[in-house]
This record gives sequence, structure tokens and C-alpha cells, in this order.
Amino acid sequence: MGMTDHAFEKTFMGIERSATGKWWRERDLDERLGITIAQRFGVPEIVGRVMASRGIGLDDAESFLTPTLRDLMPDPSSLKDMDKAASRIADAIEAGEKLAVFGDYDVDGATSTALLKRFFRALGADVPVHIPDRMKEGYGPNAPALLELQRNGANLILTVDCGVTAYAPLQEAKDAGIEIIVVDHHAAEPELPPAVAVVNPNRLDDESGLGNLCAAGVAFLLCVAILREVRSRGWLEKAGLRAPDLRNWLDLVALGTVCDVVPLRGLNRAFVTQGIKVMRHRSNVGMTALADIAGVNETPSAYHLGFVLGPRVNAGGRVGESFLGTTLLSGENPAEAQDIARKLDEYNRERKAIEDIVLDQAISAAEGKSKVGSMVLVGGEDWHPGVIGIVASRLKDRYHVPSLVMGMVDGVYKGSARSVRGIDLGAAIIAARQSGLLINGGGHGMAAGFTLEPEKRDAFEAFLEERFAKIIAENDIRPTITVDGALHAAGATLDLVEALENLGPFGAGNAEPRFVFVDCRVIKADVVGADHVRCILTGSNGKGRLKAIAFRCLDNDMGQTLIKHGGRPLHILGHLRRDSWQGREGVQLMIDDVSLPV
Repeated sequence: MGMTDHAFEKTFMGIERSATGKWWRERDLDERLGITIAQRFGVPEIVGRVMASRGIGLDDAESFLTPTLRDLMPDPSSLKDMDKAASRIADAIEAGEKLAVFGDYDVDGATSTALLKRFFRALGADVPVHIPDRMKEGYGPNAPALLELQRNGANLILTVDCGVTAYAPLQEAKDAGIEIIVVDHHAAEPELPPAVAVVNPNRLDDESGLGNLCAAGVAFLLCVAILREVRSRGWLEKAGLRAPDLRNWLDLVALGTVCDVVPLRGLNRAFVTQGIKVMRHRSNVGMTALADIAGVNETPSAYHLGFVLGPRVNAGGRVGESFLGTTLLSGENPAEAQDIARKLDEYNRERKAIEDIVLDQAISAAEGKSKVGSMVLVGGEDWHPGVIGIVASRLKDRYHVPSLVMGMVDGVYKGSARSVRGIDLGAAIIAARQSGLLINGGGHGMAAGFTLEPEKRDAFEAFLEERFAKIIAENDIRPTITVDGALHAAGATLDLVEALENLGPFGAGNAEPRFVFVDCRVIKADVVGADHVRCILTGSNGKGRLKAIAFRCLDNDMGQTLIKHGGRPLHILGHLRRDSWQGREGVQLMIDDVSLPV
């Protein structure tokens, strides 16, 4: 099976092909462990079962249920080059040298850059920041921007969420007398770029075991290391400064962690849990303005970070001004924050409209080929580079294979790619670059970016098609959906939802528990919005009433099965959510899949 599929052993309810074309699999579960966790930690048995099925044992159950930085925080020095970086930056702060930060235009880049800007401000240094323009400069450090920062007085530059494979620009910077510190988390190659220090848990020689961190997480550990260094030198007292409480900025780390889709286990889980608590205090004026304009009225959750706030921060880099996210999250002026939040909200609406157009054209292009094989590669000359990553993600969800989408910029293709579990996309893109098929490219297991000359498109596609087909065949990779158990409509209670909420935050590496409601009957189904289907379900025995909704499904088999149910019993798979409406608390099922009983 794929990389993490060894935990899946049984086909659930005999469903090998559902309405969405998926194989329902049940994770292998140690029933006794689930019961023991429930008894020892005072949680309902179903919660103990879910924890056991996710590989959580008795030793780590407590830190999973109550993740704290006190228990999970590593020594930053465990990262290769961290001490070297902290020492050089402390020297610069002591000597009053001018520092600068070169960031990235996505949420992880914006949050990690904003975190460093706030940290250096607390140490009395106003650090200039450069966020590249996605259209004009593309991803990663470029020599003209680095040289411009030097002209403005900075001879020590931190590249954040980028830089680990930026050999040529960093060599040019070095030749000009600029010192570089790389703070990154992307896949590294054996050769590292020319820099004073390369802090990246995904360096091949890094033994910290922290490869799941996003850039905001790495930047936070860098702040801890720098603060420890300047404290040990007695510099804070000499400068008459109080040490900043780094925990106050965990909201930034949480936002970056959720939006960069790194696994929410261990330290990342603590970052997000504690960061959401910080967010409730509404101390970051930018984050608060964004939450208000996005209509986040309730207590923020990982869902709000990933699907409500994140897309708005991203929108500046996608279709607007790339620096807006960082400016918003590092600023202190409430009126300015409201203006930027309003602008980002408008850009997000514009992004959605552009995305819809490109997605329609991309689906037509994919389906215009004879068949979808082991991958999808589509491109359009006028496709906006700001939305191709989202479109790639949508195609991957639709076809269940690695999906690559390209737009044309200055005569070359700029591509963005998303993968399925079991296929390491970053490694494939790096291999293609090393084979001379790409101008540049890189990424990680599930996402990557690349630049391609049009004349090499066919060779690039053939290279990936062959590589992915081999991996799929050898590992029996097919679209699956994981099931945590079976429930009846009457069992979907608010008490159950509250118990399951204790397993959050949910996201990559900690999927929201999914249950199959067995032999349900659809009492009522109607269409809401453009293409969502809303239902009321009951159990096969007529007991229980459960509100349910399936998003973006009217034109596919799942939506049609719900609408044209004909009174037949259905197995309905989804996750339960709290439903607050007109002051009343209830339960709603978010439908992920449907199948006729076998």
C-alpha cells in the first residue's frame, strides 16, 4: 500500500467503489487499547477507539489530549546550524547591524515573516521585509531583490520559507558581500546553498526529527534560540529591554501550521492548540480585523484558520499585492489593519471568480485527453498563476491522481502541483529538474512548484507519467476514504460531538473522525446555493433525525444519489459538526461520500 496505508486492513461494509469512486477502508484497530485509553483518561469509548486507530498509545495519549509546549517543545539547538544562526543574528543585534528578511507570498511565508518582524521589533530593530511578487519575481530569493535590500543598508538577510535550493541568487548575493541565513522547511538536496547558516529540519544531515514543521514553526524555534543567546550575553539588560513573551505570537505559528498542511501531531499540535487560545485574546490587530471581515463570530478553530482566514491572507499573493498578508499580520495600527483586511477580502472574492473560470477550462482540458492516467497535466496561456495551485488541488480531488496545472509567464510555463497520498511529488519534480527537463522546481511530498520550457512539456509529462504509473502499480495506490466506525442517526448527539471535539485540532496528520451512518433513509433532500445538497436523514428503523449537507456535489454521482434516493436505504459517510442556529445547539452531518448497500 502507500506510505501510510499499512494501517488500513479491512474493506468497510464491503464498499469497494462508492458514489465518489472510493474504496471505504477501516483502519486496523486494537480494541483493547481503545478501551484502556477510554478508562485511563476518562474519555468516551468511541474517543478511545479513534485515538487507538490513529496510532496513539498509552504513553502519548495525555500529550495528545492536552498538548502543551512545556511537554513538547524541543531544544532549538537540535536543528543543524541553529546555534550558528542565533549567534550571528545576536552579533548583528548587539552591533546595531541592519538586518532584512526575504519572505514568501503564501500564508506560511506571511506568518513566519510577520513573526520575525514582530520579534526583531521587540528587540529594538525595525527590520525591512521583501515579499516577492508572484507574477513578476516568482517564488524564492532573487538576486535583484537581495541587492536592493543591501543598497538599503542590510548586509545580513534571512530568507524565510524559501532559499534551500536557491543556489545561483544566493551565490550572487554572497559575491556582493551579503551574508545569508536560510530559514526553510522545504525538501533539501545534498548540496546546500552558500549561506552563513541553513536552518531547515529537512536538510539531509539534520537529525532533529522536526521535519514536519512549517516555516512558521522553524522561525519560532529560531526566535527562542536568538532570545536565549541575547539573554545569555546580558544584552537585554544593557539595552534596557524586557524579553518578549514569544507565546503571544503563537497565533501566527498556528495560522502558518494549519495553512501549510503539515501534520498536526506532536509539536505542531501544541502550536495550533496554544495558538488558537492566543487568537481568542484578539491581541493581533491584523488577525482580528481579518476575522471580523470574514464573519468569524464564534471561537476560532483550525477550520477557520485553514478555510476562512488563510485564503484571505493568500489572496494578496495570488491576485493582488503580495506583501499585504505580512503587512497585516505584523502591523499595530487597527485602522490600517481594517483597510488591509477589507482589501484582502475583495482580492479573495476576485480570486474565487478567476479560479472558477480556470477550473472549468482545466477540467475540459483534462477530459479532452483520451483518458486520465497516472497523473493530470494541463496548462493554459492565459491561466492566472495565482490560482493554479488551488485548481491543481481541485483536480487532484476530482481525479485522485497527482495533478499539475500551468500558466504561461514570459514565454515559459509556471506550474503548481498537488499529489495524492503515497506519491512523493517533491522528489519527482526534483528528479525531473536533475534530468534537465525543468528550468527549476521543488517542493515536498504533497505539493510542488516548477518552471518548464514549452518545448519540453511532452518529455516532462512522459517522465512523470512513467514514474507515477510504476509507483501506483507497485504500491496498489487507489482512492480510499478512511472510516472510524458505524453509527445510527439516533446516536449523533451533541454529547458525542463535544467528546470528538477534544481530539482536535483536525487537519493534516489528524483527520476529523468519519463515521458511516448505516442504512439511512433520506426523508428530504433539496438543493441550496448553486450546487450543495441539504438532507434530513433517519435511521432504518425510523429512529433519530439528522440534518446533513453535501457540498459542491449536485453535478456528480453523490449529489444525484442523494436527490434521487427513491426511498432506498443508503450508507452515508461523513463527519459530525456542532450546528448553532438561532441560539440553539444541534448536530449536523457533513457528508463526504455515499454508497448503496452491497
